[in-house]
Amino acid sequence: MSKHTKTLGLIGSGLIGSQLARLAVSHGFHVVLSNSRGPETLADLVAELGPRARAATSTDAASAGDVVVVTVPLRSYRDLPAEALAGKVVIDTCNYYPRRDGRIPELDDESTTTSELIQAQLPGARVVKAFNNIYFADLPEGSPAGTPNRRALPVAGDDEAAKATVAAMVDEFGFDVVDAGPLAEGWRFQRDTPAYVTPADADGMREALGRAKRYAEMG
Repeated sequence: MSKHTKTLGLIGSGLIGSQLARLAVSHGFHVVLSNSRGPETLADLVAELGPRARAATSTDAASAGDVVVVTVPLRSYRDLPAEALAGKVVIDTCNYYPRRDGRIPELDDESTTTSELIQAQLPGARVVKAFNNIYFADLPEGSPAGTPNRRALPVAGDDEAAKATVAAMVDEFGFDVVDAGPLAEGWRFQRDTPAYVTPADADGMREALGRAKRYAEMG
């Protein structure tokens, strides 16, 4: 278990959230799960995860977590409990899918990124982009540190201490870490970029991030 993170709060407990909860429990964390439908709908997942897991409201999950994962459809970002997340390290796994989320003009014109949008919604939190560019079924496939060609995942954030906390968790869960820079660089591993859901080791991930193009450049 991480020396500094004992409880992982999850706002959203779908495919990515439930896999991260499983990983967290397997590494000795406690988890507090939430979703938009209410704690009672998470009874089966809590039963699977065992005594280290419980279900709560999103506000309670935010308050309980030493680190809190936001893994919701991006259209719901305005519903995040900003007050409860103040001072928290928040992992943003969200991706922008206009068909699902509706049009968000500042993402369409690429004047901001998904994580910067969430950071603006959560001014008191310390947002780090991570776990958004891996297929949920691949999350349990991590490997120990030092494994040759170990898969790498990028992180981006404006707060270096928060980024270090998340990087330690990524490593603990079985992946090398590539620092992609500040939140403004999070677009380099967003949907449809070379780094998105494509397995790569650390060198390959850096190369993929470097090849990233803005949507406007993609045509």
